[in-house]
Amino acid sequence: MAKKKSLGKETYLHWYESMLLMRKFEEKASQLYIQRKFTGFLHLYIGQEAVVAGSVSATTENDNMITAYRCHAHPLGRGTDPKKVMAELYGKVTGLCKGKGGSMHMFDKERRIFGGHGIVGGQIPLGAGIAFAEKYKGTKNVTLTYMGDGAVRQGALHETFNMAMTWKLPVVFIIENNQYAMGTSVERTSNVTDLYKLGCAYDMPSEPVDGMTCEAVHDAVSRAVDRARKGEGPTLLEMKTYRYKGHSMSDPRKYRTKEEEEAYKKLDPIEKVLKTIKDKKYASAKQIEEINKRVKQQVEEAVKFAEESPLPSPEDIYNDVYSEPNYPFIKE
Repeated sequence: MAKKKSLGKETYLHWYESMLLMRKFEEKASQLYIQRKFTGFLHLYIGQEAVVAGSVSATTENDNMITAYRCHAHPLGRGTDPKKVMAELYGKVTGLCKGKGGSMHMFDKERRIFGGHGIVGGQIPLGAGIAFAEKYKGTKNVTLTYMGDGAVRQGALHETFNMAMTWKLPVVFIIENNQYAMGTSVERTSNVTDLYKLGCAYDMPSEPVDGMTCEAVHDAVSRAVDRARKGEGPTLLEMKTYRYKGHSMSDPRKYRTKEEEEAYKKLDPIEKVLKTIKDKKYASAKQIEEINKRVKQQVEEAVKFAEESPLPSPEDIYNDVYSEPNYPFIKE
């Protein structure tokens, strides 16, 4: 069983720097998108950073993560080089997926990030499949499977929940409930607005979590991961969070009020962690400024790297389409 990490100075400073990198990276990506440095879709995670930061501190580097198309923060939080994430946004060959995935399909095999998936809910059964593989191989690795509140309307979720509980798979299902599936509120799409209750039909341990607070996320994920490592099966966590920006860059956010947005900005997870750091004197003003400068430099270097990296050549379209099978039980 993984040793529970202490929520001390080191954890808080890591949370602050990690979340700040997610925030500043995406703020810069938003500017670059408006400048048409790259095109396609761009779904920002701004406001939801505590869900990733708290999850990472509660897991090990051998645990897996899989998510939907709002997927920049997950690899950044896990330690992926921002240069590779930015280059992928630009569609450059130095990107995580050689420029072929773009904003919605971030993968990092070394850090066990298995996407970034554009099909709504498509990652849910895949996450259970990865967990099945870990159980089959006899490891203690757990898979965190993230989804949005809109994805829980997909039938694949119910099939996956049933199989995962039946086979006691080491998977933690995490609903990132930012309250709006594109522009439609949860209240308008479901009779069940407490989404964690969806797990009750399968006798799956389920609970709501304050997704705007790193400590709450860390504690909930720690309990769920420990349960999975013991062979006791899945947990469903509903992270109640909020995205400060639109569903994507084309979303004017007319379906919610300015008053609502301002109320949630007062719950900014980065500001919460920074306040704790200052109150407990975990870092001086100079040290905090050094972190800020370091993050700013990382983002600037990521942009420079992406700008200077080459685009794929036309013939690259034929590469990485098929994989050569390597089945030892097949003899020619």
